[in-house]
Amino acid sequence: MARILTVGIATLDIINTVEAYPEEDTEVRACAQKRQRGGNASNTAVVLAQLGHDIAWAGCLADDASAEFILADLASSKVEVIGAHRVTGSCTPTSYVALNKQNGSRTIVHYRDLPEYSVEAFQAIDLSPFDWVHFEGRNIQHTRTMLDSLQRTHPGIQVSVEIEKRRTGIECLCEGAELLLYSRGYVKDGILGSAKEARKAQTRINEDPVEFLFAQHKKQPTAKHCCAWGENGAWGIGQDGEMFYSPALLVEPVIDTLGAGDTFNASMIHSGVTGLDLSASLQASCRLAGKKCRQQGLQGLLQGLQ
Repeated sequence: MARILTVGIATLDIINTVEAYPEEDTEVRACAQKRQRGGNASNTAVVLAQLGHDIAWAGCLADDASAEFILADLASSKVEVIGAHRVTGSCTPTSYVALNKQNGSRTIVHYRDLPEYSVEAFQAIDLSPFDWVHFEGRNIQHTRTMLDSLQRTHPGIQVSVEIEKRRTGIECLCEGAELLLYSRGYVKDGILGSAKEARKAQTRINEDPVEFLFAQHKKQPTAKHCCAWGENGAWGIGQDGEMFYSPALLVEPVIDTLGAGDTFNASMIHSGVTGLDLSASLQASCRLAGKKCRQQGLQGLLQGLQ
């Protein structure tokens, strides 16, 4: 068991299950509604707790009833909250999710009116007990400062970073991490350079996770780079430049994909902590993410997992 800290966002998710995704300018009736805690870093923390680790989450919290709901959920999931920054007179970030009953896809409208987590709050945390710190790739300048501070004061702590959205300057968060976790959306959305040939080359990379990961390995050869590609499985490249692939777990029917990426990331961190090789890590992480897609929510993920 490792002591792990995740740093990032916690949200309130309001999930409306619909028979099929609605067309624009139409009215549909939800067949079910659920209210749950969400957010990438807090989801990853909850899964890591189920995998047997001593977990803490750090982030920004409002002072409303929804924040109390989030705190209660984290406590029930055995996730400690440390270094949280409470903002008075604020509202909890809320994701309004349309969950398609036909295929389990989730479409999210996210509202946020809360400051990002600050460097000062992070630096107030006693990091000495931790073996691993995982950062959600957001609030780029402050997160880079957090990474630099961590590496300067506690160089023995391992670091992972989730690179999910192509935010301006997010590539700077790749430096110094042991594990980099890229989303399919990040890879597919990227365009580098303005010259015609550069755009063509980048388009090829963005359509191929293998080419993308080889390119990232050249930039940061001391890290492991991984990319989950949904139903097409996941790829990873190690420090030695060897590429590995794992197919996705066959899921029929798909119930709920919300949080599947966070589940994959948690499993990859767990594998890194326990010393599993990259090939086995990808296989285990695809299995757990697939199990998530077979159920609603994150609780009980390990039950019946083979």
